[in-house]
Amino acid sequence: MSVHFKKLALIGIGLIGSSIALAARRQGLVEVISIATRRQETLDEARDLGLGDIYTLDATEAVRGADLVILCAPVGAYRALAAAIGPHLEQGAILSDVGSVKAHVVKVVGPHVPAGVSFIPGHPIAGTEHSGPAAGFAELFAGRWCVLTPTSGVPQADTDRLVAFWQEMGSSVECMDAAHHDMVLAITSHIPHLIAYNIVGTVADLEATTQSEVIKFSASGFRDFTRIAASDPVMWRDVFLTNKDAVLEMLGRFNEDLSMLQRAVRNGDGAALEAMFTRTRAIRRSIINAGQETAAPDFGRPHEQPPTPEVPLVREHGGGDDA
Repeated sequence: MSVHFKKLALIGIGLIGSSIALAARRQGLVEVISIATRRQETLDEARDLGLGDIYTLDATEAVRGADLVILCAPVGAYRALAAAIGPHLEQGAILSDVGSVKAHVVKVVGPHVPAGVSFIPGHPIAGTEHSGPAAGFAELFAGRWCVLTPTSGVPQADTDRLVAFWQEMGSSVECMDAAHHDMVLAITSHIPHLIAYNIVGTVADLEATTQSEVIKFSASGFRDFTRIAASDPVMWRDVFLTNKDAVLEMLGRFNEDLSMLQRAVRNGDGAALEAMFTRTRAIRRSIINAGQETAAPDFGRPHEQPPTPEVPLVREHGGGDDA
């Protein structure tokens, strides 16, 4: 089965879109890459980086003749984008996306997908706290999962082809129901981001003196929360608004567990605290064993070596100049 596409259209060219462009080009998966974005400055940046072959502010122009179209814009823009490009999608093309929610994508994009086009929503579970065309790199998907949620009626051959496309870029791929994806990602990704934004926001509300001390003496826990909280605010705004039900469900469970910990601390219940912390260590080990994290200390961060102490010069005394 060939995973080669004659024309890939990327609608949006941030971290994920630019990484797809670089990885697909490196692996020889496409002949032509067409890039569309709504801002001229972003389009110019993508052109300066050489990410594609065709650059346009018109998404309908970008998708003409494309046999693979991937929406890489914030999910809040999907409804309007789908309405615009739907009539211009090629027969036999595959339409996908990279959004962090899937049920909403099926709901707002699906009605605009014409017959003869395979709609296979996707979510590469990979990223950094950086955004924009210059943030992308070809290795972003290596060793990471990509979830696909094929819609009804999609030929298995097209799903297999898109699976192979992501595998060629380094991803492990799994197909699942869109609603199930949203529930799983609510606890593994969306709630951690919400908590990170909240904790860092709490620091922002502190008095200036205390805030400066928190920043100055940031331990690794708070420091790592700030990395997550530096993620693209528009993207995450849309994630929470479009995966509301799953986020609220998991947030309710989180609040129940947090209340239990609060009671344990208030009551001096050391056994309950130790039991919880022991369970959570096992989850960490499971993530490492699954190859999704390193076991190296401090998350594998490089550390400076301490300075080598100078060895004092030992001089022999024989009555010469020092006598």
